Amino acid sequence: MRFTVDRIDHISLTCGDIETTASWFQRVLGMDREEFGVDGRTALKFGGQKLNLYTADEDLTLTGASAGPGTATICFVTAVGTEDIVRHLTACGVMVEKGPVSRLGALGPMSSVYCRDPDGNLIELSSYLED
Repeated sequence: MRFTVDRIDHISLTCGDIETTASWFQRVLGMDREEFGVDGRTALKFGGQKLNLYTADEDLTLTGASAGPGTATICFVTAVGTEDIVRHLTACGVMVEKGPVSRLGALGPMSSVYCRDPDGNLIELSSYLED
């Protein structure tokens, strides 16, 4: 039997302040907030995945060995074109770092727009649609 991975279930993201980060992802990217676990941990759900939020002072067995705020790059695929992404980010007061630019995603050619979350993580918003 060959071992294979089917999909990503969740990503753990280290942030400086959970409330600030959760609010940004809710407001800008439309993610749904969920409190879970006996300690009330915070997750942000979208599609069939979620982001689990942690702070740097939490149990390091739950994060990467060198995890810290602003150390991640995450690409999210959207169901809208990049012109709409730019308009939305601008309306939310989020600075576009770069884009739209052509990229090669997991499913082929796509167009991407880059911004940063409150912790400085690079957020790539991509579309497989043609503008």
